[in-house]
Amino acid sequence: MDDNACVEQPLHHRRRGCRDIVFVDQRAKGGDLAFDIVLVLDARRQAFEGPEIAGIRRQYQGRENQLPPADVLERQVLERLTLVRLQLQRADATGVRVTDTEVDDAIGRILRQNQIDLNQLQQQLRNDGFTLAEFRKTMRDELMVQKLRQRVVDSRADVSPSELEIALASGVHRKGEVRLSVLLIGVPDGANAEQIETARKKTEGVKKLVDDGTMDFAAAAIRYSDAGQALEGGDLGWRRYDQIPPAFADLVSGMQVGEVSQPLRTPSGFYLVKAADKRETSQIMVTEFNARKIVVKVTELQGPDEARREIDAIYARLQKGDDFEKLARELSEDDASAPLGGEIGWFALEGLDPEFSELIAQLKDGEYSRPFRDASGWQVVQRIGTRTADRTEDYVRGQVMESLRQRKGEEAYEQFLRQLRGEAYIDYRLAKS
Repeated sequence: MDDNACVEQPLHHRRRGCRDIVFVDQRAKGGDLAFDIVLVLDARRQAFEGPEIAGIRRQYQGRENQLPPADVLERQVLERLTLVRLQLQRADATGVRVTDTEVDDAIGRILRQNQIDLNQLQQQLRNDGFTLAEFRKTMRDELMVQKLRQRVVDSRADVSPSELEIALASGVHRKGEVRLSVLLIGVPDGANAEQIETARKKTEGVKKLVDDGTMDFAAAAIRYSDAGQALEGGDLGWRRYDQIPPAFADLVSGMQVGEVSQPLRTPSGFYLVKAADKRETSQIMVTEFNARKIVVKVTELQGPDEARREIDAIYARLQKGDDFEKLARELSEDDASAPLGGEIGWFALEGLDPEFSELIAQLKDGEYSRPFRDASGWQVVQRIGTRTADRTEDYVRGQVMESLRQRKGEEAYEQFLRQLRGEAYIDYRLAKS
């Protein structure tokens, strides 16, 4: 391999000069599948004048003395880019693909979220020294990683009914939400006692720097943390207690806002955890409706026109004063609701067909709709009641299930990344300009 040449489209944008990251798959060493992959980075702008570093420097403007040395920032960025590249390599090898349409859709979402058009995006990119083609390449890579992550998570993050019930019984989910920041001093797999003790002492030293005000937590995370959120100052954002590992939840629940924990030993190493903020979970109150319906189905034996004539005849009888419940029992073709006089029970509008939801919301209790068509045929609906219901328990149950999946997925993917990183030999080289 020629170390003097930029041999591949860079993951970050090419300028003059380049830095190589050479990947060699250890499992393939000496075999038929042996290969090298070179990642070219920007060296002209101190190698890492990209969006990550720029954002960090803006955050610490006026407090530059708290930032780590350039080589430490470089290490953090290199490590992140290394993991991205390894994921892209694995995604490609396992058949993960991203279409041009998917890239277009992702860019469209960005435009809508930022309320800008494509011309404005291109201007912003030009101001930052980038092209639309480079931006599309970055978006494609991000989508590839997302698809790989989803594939890994889907295969490893199943939640059993017993796990859900245990989580619900614990009551942790009722404690509200916390904004966490974490700092990890990593310990390698199979570490000996000396390595573990060295990591512990380093963690204690970092905590002392934070406690005595020499360095704030975010700056310490950027400088020292081995966690994936290092460049964000360790910020994990708002999480419910059931969304974080139980050891963290038990620890943080007893901490004051702004407090930093003692070193917490985990299989990954030693964590410092900061409770950046806390808030209570609000009660979930929703409006529920009860309704009846009369359904005339469209079938092979009863076409759309015939079904429409039948529902119009029923609607005419309703207008003349016939009882809705009685007609539903006699004429409705919905097997589930007809024996109940058409009653479909209490329901919230969330998640229902938007047209149906709008119709129900516009009716008053006792009123019935004009005939309308849906997937099964024609129907008339009568709203018969309204109430406010406490859905906190249902909401919590759904959220706990989702958070268990999320946490198991995060743990599974972190394990996957550690395995991926451990199986690769990484050789960092500064290429000549």
